[in-house]
Amino acid sequence: MANSKINLDTLTIESAHEALLRGDFTAVELAQCYLDEIALKNKEVNAYLEVFDDVLEQARKAQTLVSSQNMLAGIPIAIKDNILIKGRRVGSASKILEGYIASYDATVIEKLRDAGVVFLGRLNMDEFAMGGSTENSAYGPTRNPHDLSRVAGGSSGGSAAAVAMNGALATLGSDTGGSVRQPASYCGVVGLKPTYGAISRHGLMAMGSSLDIVSPITKTVRDAEILFTAMKGKDIYDSTSINIVPVAVPKKPIIGVPRSFLTGDGIDATVLSVFEESITRLKKLGYEVRDVELPNIKYSLAVYYVIMPAEASTNLSRFDGVKYGAKVEGKDLAEDYFLTRAGGFGREVRRRIMLGTYVLSSGYYDAYYNKANIVRELIKADFAKAFQSVDVIVTPTAPSPAFKVGEKISDPVSMYLEDIFTVPANLVGIPAIAIPAGEKEVEGKKLPIGIQLSATHGAEDALFKVSRDFLGENK
Repeated sequence: MANSKINLDTLTIESAHEALLRGDFTAVELAQCYLDEIALKNKEVNAYLEVFDDVLEQARKAQTLVSSQNMLAGIPIAIKDNILIKGRRVGSASKILEGYIASYDATVIEKLRDAGVVFLGRLNMDEFAMGGSTENSAYGPTRNPHDLSRVAGGSSGGSAAAVAMNGALATLGSDTGGSVRQPASYCGVVGLKPTYGAISRHGLMAMGSSLDIVSPITKTVRDAEILFTAMKGKDIYDSTSINIVPVAVPKKPIIGVPRSFLTGDGIDATVLSVFEESITRLKKLGYEVRDVELPNIKYSLAVYYVIMPAEASTNLSRFDGVKYGAKVEGKDLAEDYFLTRAGGFGREVRRRIMLGTYVLSSGYYDAYYNKANIVRELIKADFAKAFQSVDVIVTPTAPSPAFKVGEKISDPVSMYLEDIFTVPANLVGIPAIAIPAGEKEVEGKKLPIGIQLSATHGAEDALFKVSRDFLGENK
């Protein structure tokens, strides 16, 4: 039953917090609103793999924590199925981890629980975060709330779709090569990938350890900032985590556009048109826009698809039917391994494990993996040089709006090209944010289109400022 006091279309973390303080509604009423919406829409969208059975009990406890100092108390959030919540099922949307129960809390979960967040459930994703459409989930694809015949993006498709369908006030995903920003773009919401190490990876199932980061998906930039602030910080359980020193934000950050990177084939005409309109809007807001050169950025995708599978094949070696999850019995231990991994992993995961094992093998390590890391350093140097003359670099988020379910699943290269604008930020470790910028009408449905802003390490505040200006949140 809808609560007339709660308008989920316009509700944000900030406005919900203020309403809870005023007593307009309770945390229990707010949670019930989201449970009702999930019950209404999830069957078609398939954003949730599980809705927790103690949501209202969590909300009752959270109500006691509501205070002016505590922005997140009573806020209903849902979690991607690769982030551990103690005592809950977690499986990276893979059959190989069917029925696995987390034995500890991820650091981000611990921080959010202490703040009084209400956890609604766990969200669908591409298996082990490998994919750009959530079609690689062992539990069926997540569909785009704007057009159910289309994908929600990936690998955090469930996380983006849940926010877009009003099935959560905010969600957590993970971003390895655009896995939060691309689905955010497809679903018309905000996706923030922070500086690498700014948020602990402890309790996040690893895919590419030098690339992964827990990332929030929200309706507004301000909400993304609230969650980032709550989750960031060095963690003794993650040696790659850091206390980032925020970079001072100029009064009017200078915007950079890598023009030569936007001339390739395969970029939808409407995406380019929305991008140009966005640049015009930034100029009208008083921002100086300069062209920047990133000579080696064109190699980013190739570098990413060497480094990421190499790291993934190493990380996924632990899923062997002995230590965790499902097991298929063979005639001996070796056959146990073969049968378990062949039956437990989906096609895309097997493809990337084989590719990663190949590039790390004797005779190919130097030719592929080492060379990819050398080029990665060149790309880092290009960005460092560009950020000497500009503060924020703007590109499209994805080369097209959301595509049809099934359209690209049998063409891995076409699917991988959807990551062309997002992977550089992960390779370089810099923060990037995807924000809604326009739409394209296709077959009577309005499909969202986003732009991506990136900045130097620790410069999240510059991204927040420019993004909020662009979306009119600072008014």
